Amino acid sequence: MKKLPAIDRYIFRLVLMPMLAVFLIAASLLVLDKMLKLFDFVATEGGPVSVVFRMLANLLPEYASLAIPLGLMLGILFAFRKLATSSELDVMRAVGLSYGRLLRVPYMMTAVLAGVNLLIVGYLQPYSRYYYEQLQFELRSGALGASIKVGEFTTLKDRMALRIEESEEDGHRLIGIFARVASPKGQVLTISAREGRFLALKDHPDTIILRLSDGQIIQDQPGKTARVLSFSRHDLPIDLPAIEKFRQRGGKEREYILPELLKIGWSDKASEEARNETRASLNYRMVEVVMMLLLPLLAVALAVPPKRSTSPLGVFVSIVMVVAYHKVNEYGQAVAALGRVSPWLALWGPFVLFALLIVWMYWRVAYVPGGQAIGALERLAAKLSKWTRAIAARINRKPGVA
Repeated sequence: MKKLPAIDRYIFRLVLMPMLAVFLIAASLLVLDKMLKLFDFVATEGGPVSVVFRMLANLLPEYASLAIPLGLMLGILFAFRKLATSSELDVMRAVGLSYGRLLRVPYMMTAVLAGVNLLIVGYLQPYSRYYYEQLQFELRSGALGASIKVGEFTTLKDRMALRIEESEEDGHRLIGIFARVASPKGQVLTISAREGRFLALKDHPDTIILRLSDGQIIQDQPGKTARVLSFSRHDLPIDLPAIEKFRQRGGKEREYILPELLKIGWSDKASEEARNETRASLNYRMVEVVMMLLLPLLAVALAVPPKRSTSPLGVFVSIVMVVAYHKVNEYGQAVAALGRVSPWLALWGPFVLFALLIVWMYWRVAYVPGGQAIGALERLAAKLSKWTRAIAARINRKPGVA
């Protein structure tokens, strides 16, 4: 870093701080939005709270692949916007520093972050997505130790109904227990107990013991008089339901890493549907990474407002353009996966159009004297702002005295 010229170190500092801030804010907003849904899902399934944070950890690569490009673009945009509004950019241009020279450090940062994003979408994200769905499956199946809900009836293997009034000591001590057990011969046991504990059996992992204290058993058999028995301690065996194993990785195209996508996408043994899906996924991931190389040009084109103006319209337009392009890519991947359109046309076609638009916008700012990439939008926004202020002034104006 110290070997870089002073101007490059200055631009690096200007880009780094807003880039990190935008990255953290965007990732945090995505995580918080998903956290509320996961807490509700885990609470409904009766699972432990710790699984929420394990699921969020597996979603971080997916959120990072979205936050990195956005943070990079806005970091460069805010840096050059600061240079432009403080007239430092005019001084740099006057001493012979072109936009290409000023973009040297931003492009170094872009190359590093594009490589990081390629590793995320190509290798880390497929594994994390698979583990996320595995946690979902295990939570629904009870493999994560889903608890019996307090105050509700829980059915086990269609022959036992269990209800617990209170749970203490993290579920180790159960208070107010009611159970109804039906045997294949028609015998029904109705059990109530003051408290109880679950005990595991080393030799029989599929069976646990519910040790009950101070209760009664009502034994009801067809054709016989019901019997009532009191006990100070009674062990009730409970057969746990069999837990189905989760599928192998690769059930969905987004769970394949890049070498696997290449292998399946051009394999004669794979079905046409699988080839279409893997080719669409491969091109989608690659076009999202390559698109990052255009972000510095887009940021500079939208960072420089008109002279004697501090309009933030460029920031808004940049976010809209990047998000809209991402959605177009998602639609292109979906269409290409169905085999209706070639992935080259569905994904690289919009990329070429987007690239041409960005290059034109950058050329207007960098090589046309007084040129503006969104000059028409700036003028329209100024007129709308003036018109809005005039209407507000008329509304707030007090009526004159006759």
